[in-house]
Parts: sequence; C-alpha cells; structure tokens
Amino acid sequence: MSADSTAVIPPARPHAGGSGDASGGRPAGRHLGLALVVIAAAQLMVVLDATITNIALPAIQTDLGVTDSGLAWIVNSYALAFGGLLLLGGKAGDLFGRRRMFQVGIAVFTLASLLGGLAPNEGLLIGARVLQGVGAAFAAPSALALITTTFPAGKPRNTAMGVYAAMGGVGATVGLLLGGTLTDLLDWRWVFFVNVPIGLAVLAGTRTLVEGERHEGRLDVPGAVTGTGGLITLVYGITRGGEHGWTDGLTLASFAAAVVLLAVFLVLQARSTHPMMPLRLFRDRNRTGSYATMLFIGAGMFATFYFLTLYMQLIQGFSPVKTGFAFLPFSFGMAVAAGVSSKLIARVAPRLLAGPGLLVAAAGMLLFATLEHDSSYAAHVMPAMFVTALGLGMSFVPMTLGAVSGVDHLDTGIASALLNTAQQIGGALGLAFLSTISTSTADDRLPDAASHLHRGLATGDSGLVAKAGEALTDGYTMAFAAASVMFLAGLVVTAFAVNAGRQEHAGGAPAAHMG
Repeated sequence: MSADSTAVIPPARPHAGGSGDASGGRPAGRHLGLALVVIAAAQLMVVLDATITNIALPAIQTDLGVTDSGLAWIVNSYALAFGGLLLLGGKAGDLFGRRRMFQVGIAVFTLASLLGGLAPNEGLLIGARVLQGVGAAFAAPSALALITTTFPAGKPRNTAMGVYAAMGGVGATVGLLLGGTLTDLLDWRWVFFVNVPIGLAVLAGTRTLVEGERHEGRLDVPGAVTGTGGLITLVYGITRGGEHGWTDGLTLASFAAAVVLLAVFLVLQARSTHPMMPLRLFRDRNRTGSYATMLFIGAGMFATFYFLTLYMQLIQGFSPVKTGFAFLPFSFGMAVAAGVSSKLIARVAPRLLAGPGLLVAAAGMLLFATLEHDSSYAAHVMPAMFVTALGLGMSFVPMTLGAVSGVDHLDTGIASALLNTAQQIGGALGLAFLSTISTSTADDRLPDAASHLHRGLATGDSGLVAKAGEALTDGYTMAFAAASVMFLAGLVVTAFAVNAGRQEHAGGAPAAHMG
C-alpha cells in the first residue's frame, strides 16, 4: 500500500461554538467551571480504567471461569487498543474536530463499559475492553486540545492544565480504591457500570466545550490497521507460545504475521505524506531513547499492578478493598519522587535522574522476587512497593521531557502521544511475556495451579490451597525477577541513548499515565 490509499479529508472551516466572544467562541466565564469538570471527569475515567479493572481480576476469574492467559488479555486488550490507536485518535481530532471526536470517544467508551458490565463470558468481556480502548484512544488526545480552545490564555488555562495533569496523577489511586470498594460492596461488574453515568454526564456537558478549527490532511487508516494488527498478533503469539509451545503452528504463524504487518506499517509510515507516526521523530537519539526506555518502564509497571493484585488477593487473602488501600504506598512513592525529579531536572541531565531511578525500581522488583506465600505485607510487600514507586517516579519526568524536548511546535502533541503509546504497548508486550513466564513456572511445580487453588478454596482443602499457593507464588516471583531485568534494560538504553543536558523549562512537563 502507499500513501494514496489513505482517506483524504476535505478541508473544513473553523467552527465557533458556544456563546462567547469573537475570539474563538469561548464560553462565558460561568460555564468555564462546568467545562473544566467535563474534561477532568473524562480524563479521570480514561486513566483509572486500567487499575480499576486490575483490582477486580480475581473476582472476574472466579465468576466467569477465565483462564490465566485470558486474565492477562482483559488487561492487555485495553492497553493494545488504546496505545495502538492513540495516534490515529489524535489525528482524527485535528481533521474532524476535537469536540466531535471527544464526544465520539466518550460515547464509545460508555457503551463499551455497559457491555463489559453485562458480559456473560470471557470473550465478550475482552471484546468490550477492546472497545473501551478504542473509545479512550479517540477521547484522550482531544481532551487536552480542548483545554486550549475552551479556556482563555492565562490563569483560566493554567488552572485547567493543572487540574488535567492532576487527574492523570490521581487516576490510578482512585481506580485502585474505587475498584476495590465496588467489587467488595457490590460486584465486579460495577467497575464497568460506574463509567456509564459518568460518561453520560460528560456527554451532556460537552456543549460547554469549544470546537476550534480543523486542519487539512489524511487519516492514516492503513497505518492504524497494520500497526495495531501487528501488535495484537505479536502479543497473541507470545501468549499462545507459553500455552502450546514455541514450535506450535499457530504460534509461529502469529509471529510471522506480526513481522509482516509491522514491516508494512513501517513502510507505510516512511512513504505516507500524512503518517500516523512520523518517522522523523526518531531521528533524535534522545527522543528515541526516551520512547525505548518508556517501553521497558511500561512492561515492568504493568506487571507490578497485575501480579501484586493476584498475590495479595489469591495468596494473602486480601479483600478487593483492602488490596486497593494496600497499593497506596505505591501511589505515594510515585508522587513524591515525581515531585522531586521535576525540581531536579532543571539542575541535572535527564539520564542522571532516570538512570538511578530505574536502578532503584529494579531493586524494588528484586525485593518482590523474594516474596513467599506467607510474607508479611508491612515488612516485605510495602517496602518493596515503595522502593519500586520511588524509582519509577524518578524516571517518568526526565523521559517525558526527553520525548518532547527539541520537537518542532507542530509535532509536540504527537511526540507526547507517542510516549504514552510506548508505555501502553510496552505494558501489553511485557505483561504477555511475564504472564507466560509466571504461568509456566507455576505449572512446572503444580500443573494448572490456579484451578487447584480455586478448587481448594471452594472445598476447604487447606493442603491443596497451600500447595497451589506456593506454586503460584513461585510464578509471580519469577515474573518480578524478569521485570527487574526489563528495568535494567531501560537503564542501559538511558545510559547510552539519552545524552541531553539539563532541562531549563521543566515546569510544564506532561505526566505519563500510571498503569
């Protein structure tokens, strides 16, 4: 395929919406507060959806009889759709109008949440998660852009930007606590149903947002199909390889399809005049190094949430709400370290922050790798969690700045979106690989260990519960050890690829999403 196969979007006239002044049709001051609530609620809903589902995973597995590999797909399907289509969603906002794409994204996300809550089986739930990711990919890029078109420059816009950034920071924590509370008091299905009233309220409030002008260009649909399709088949190949063997015919076919699709994707991006992922952004070694490092960070961080949730609920016997509160040291450590690094980045080079940060994060994962089925939360789990969070918090700010530093003004948005894409895709690939390691390690000690655990819990067989718990713990700790290697790989990339000097203007750095 060539660039000519992309859909051409005719130029559209700038659209002035709302009842405002002549300068862009901004809404009256009394409506700015409502507009801010709308954007903040949408951002919060998209960000918390990763962690709110994590907490409900054990309950979902028990209720729907989900396999271990299927459980990982419930997380990965959202991450792949979100990360794989994020750049396309941003481009669609430029071409068709940001408010319109924001509305479409929120509508799709809300419908998908309803379908997820009603899902009677594993397959339909995974399908709903994919649809949620699609909705998030179209809503999230437009949300930030709508702040610029809706809020006047100065204090109103600065306040809106601050609230938007705060939603990205607290989203993971809110998701953990809300997910635990809903699962405990109601049912796991409410981690999806809760999005429905929020989504409908956001849609009703979008009339307070200003559309802004649209741009000429083309929507790179072939690029989106080949890129996302290649990533999905790659993750499927990794997952199937762990279950059926690496020489299995379908496993090998999946890897071959992934190679072909991703190669076609790169060719399309190189030839297209309006690529979804401009390859020129990778000419700068610092930017490329930041993207590569974020791939490894995402891989290890997704594993932390996923395997710790399973360990605390299945092995330690924590309730969902207790698990949510048990994760608070992670959120606190991330916030503290990110705050400190945002101050230091103006004084020291990015790799002098990110490098040690990744080393600390790897040390935290090695502490997790020494967990046993009866380890103490206060003496073992919590310290490891806090250490890992400190390391990751030190790494996020320099990597985010590295991704957008020196970028042409027109490419700032897509450069920042690529960093988020790298985190999501890295998380999906890492989780597929690490869940394969975990499952095979546990099954070597006790075949089908997860099923034995559930059967032992159902029948009250304490001996079987203990044996299965030990096998599963071995699997989780092996995954944590592998995750530490991923952080160390990120450290190596940072050390050799990121050579930028200290960042003079660090205050407005966008924050990467947690989870």
